[in-house]
Amino acid sequence: MNALLCYSLCMNRKYFNVALGAIGITAAMAIIMHFEGRLAICACGYVKFWHGLVVSSGNSQHLFDWYAFSHVLHGLGWYLLLWLIDRKKKLSMGTKFLIAVALAAGWEVLENSEFVINRYRSATISLDYFGDSIINAVGDIISMIIGFLFAWKMKPWLSVVLFVAIELMLLYAIRDSLIINIIMLIYPIEALKVWQAGV
Repeated sequence: MNALLCYSLCMNRKYFNVALGAIGITAAMAIIMHFEGRLAICACGYVKFWHGLVVSSGNSQHLFDWYAFSHVLHGLGWYLLLWLIDRKKKLSMGTKFLIAVALAAGWEVLENSEFVINRYRSATISLDYFGDSIINAVGDIISMIIGFLFAWKMKPWLSVVLFVAIELMLLYAIRDSLIINIIMLIYPIEALKVWQAGV
């Protein structure tokens, strides 16, 4: 299911069980989303590697889109959170990785609940948002993994640079970002919503 995950972790044999665990978590997420009523792939009947048109029925329906970049930031954030919680390094990196995958999968399930979908549609510019396809949620997990592994392997200041760069890129490209998304979900600002709509 997740070739990138297998390749990146199974290269080192000690991470084989971690890779299997992450694939299992991702599979469990897919099953739960199926029972939530989410489509496996886009209703259009095919899967694209990249879908770049935000205001369209294909957004959040293919493997990757602009919001995949915000899930890379999730990976940076989960790494930071777990580092803060486990400053004494009692948890192995494999355990932290699995916790991050579980957190990401849990968010995908929550994000695709009727409550959050309706919140997106009422409080943000995502008026035509009806939930992610399962393949898109898998793409989001892959994106989170990329961010987590980047934060693990690179110096902390590079993660900060990456975070800022992605936020600015998303603001420029689609008038949205992880920070704006969080603001609009928690405390919608009408002026911000108007700016996002390009009015």
